[in-house]
Amino acid sequence: MFLHHRHVSKLSNIPWKYKKFAISQGQKALTDYLHATRCIPYAYADQIAKNSLTALTNLITKLGSFSAPHFPHNLNKFLRYNPINEFEFFFESIGIQPSKFPSLLPHDKFFFSEDGTLLDAARVLNEFGFPWDKLGVLYVESGCVFGWSASELKGMLCGFKRYGFCNVQVVGICLAFPFVFDGQKGAEVDALFGDLRVLFGELGLAEWVEGKGNSVEDWHGVCRKIRVFYDLNGGKKNIVELIGGGKNNGTGVGVGVIVEHGEGELVRAVEYFCRFGAKQEDVARLILEGEELLGLDLETRVVDVLKLLKQFGMSSNGVEDVRKGYAHVLGTVKMGNLPNVMRALGLHEWFFDKIKDGNHGLLVGYVASCPNVGRDKGYVLSLKAIQMSRTPTHNMSKLDFLHSIGFGENALTMDVFTKMHGTRGELHKRFDCLLRFGIEFNKVCKMIMVHPKILSQNPESLEQKINFFCQEMGQSVEGLVTFPAFLCFDLENRIKPRYRFHRWVVEKSLSSKNYSIASIVATSNRNFVARAFRIHPAAPKHWFEQFYPNNLPL
Repeated sequence: MFLHHRHVSKLSNIPWKYKKFAISQGQKALTDYLHATRCIPYAYADQIAKNSLTALTNLITKLGSFSAPHFPHNLNKFLRYNPINEFEFFFESIGIQPSKFPSLLPHDKFFFSEDGTLLDAARVLNEFGFPWDKLGVLYVESGCVFGWSASELKGMLCGFKRYGFCNVQVVGICLAFPFVFDGQKGAEVDALFGDLRVLFGELGLAEWVEGKGNSVEDWHGVCRKIRVFYDLNGGKKNIVELIGGGKNNGTGVGVGVIVEHGEGELVRAVEYFCRFGAKQEDVARLILEGEELLGLDLETRVVDVLKLLKQFGMSSNGVEDVRKGYAHVLGTVKMGNLPNVMRALGLHEWFFDKIKDGNHGLLVGYVASCPNVGRDKGYVLSLKAIQMSRTPTHNMSKLDFLHSIGFGENALTMDVFTKMHGTRGELHKRFDCLLRFGIEFNKVCKMIMVHPKILSQNPESLEQKINFFCQEMGQSVEGLVTFPAFLCFDLENRIKPRYRFHRWVVEKSLSSKNYSIASIVATSNRNFVARAFRIHPAAPKHWFEQFYPNNLPL
């Protein structure tokens, strides 16, 4: 109903009370056109017309002015003299989003009659049991299927049944694992079907699905959940061993995870624990062996960073090092930000190692026993000021960015917040720019803590400065960690002229002293000139004549 309303509202040239009428008449006219004029079997013409509302709406708007009594005649007349791109309607009807059409639509074809296999393949699949509006899944991920003859496709589907599956099961498997149609993956496909036969039969998944209703939707749903862990495992190992067995999982607790939890729930947990930088197969095993983790609030629950580290066994000296060296992560944090808090500490791998291999209870127990913790008073006062500001939405999104990269709810975070400029999206692009140059996540966070204004530079400016720093100055990006302020100086009017003047001094052997990058760039203009004079009385003259930017005041 929502989809219907969304498309009805697009017909701006038609009075509201006639919009549903226009769509229903449009579907009827399109069905008649495809069946009677284009000779497409009625059942498929009807499927295409009823499931291509975007394309149909666009077609109706081309008619211009609207007259209810004459609308059916006008539309039929339009179709008679203005042939449509039938592939657009077909692709939308099988569930492909119109935004993907540019990369999928044939460039040299307009009518189904120009493609000898497309509709025949769709017919075979639909008659076998594939829902028409889900055929797009196969087309996008395994488009070769629609290039096969009907006999080839029937043979392939019957081959899948010979593994011991019925039609509805084969449909669910194929929709979840479209690569089974890839003839180059014969061994992988054979192994997959063998594993699924064990999961469905010996481990009882088939009985559970049949109890739910035994529909294509049910089989597709359970296969998609299996696919989550299949992909994490890289398809390399026996999926039965991962889901139904293993040294810590002999009773098949992984099957319970598949049965009891939805695909979205599993995907969110997978994405969460992958953010700790763990191997994907380790994340799969963690979730399948630690079902209790799926009951945690991994987004809004608030925890105290230092208390968590102590609970996880960090030594007193280690906790003290964190307190002194990583003040920006201290205080309370939401569980949703915890992965990046650990990355900001450089402890993400350590944290995951603590909870894997059957030790997930450590996290479950801590969250269960952790009382509601109070926020830092300085943070709370600043938060109230943000909420009362003239642009609270912008300011809160900027603060959320800091939390999302591991900054805790503390006064230092608020101090950093006041010195940065930009939207959340802009700040993320600048942060990602620094990561792309190979600076470690936790070191970028420390750079921001020491010199927040580095994130006020646009990515292009950051790239130019880093490239000059590394390529012309011959420095490692690690040098920026100790001197992040470098990124805030003007490249053309400060960094380049001063460095090139310094290089001239060295080349002329005027000074044996090797000045640091910070000394070259950060020194004030007056002190820089005074130092040049001490190096050689004629040096300032050469500086002003050859290097000093013309647009700077003397």
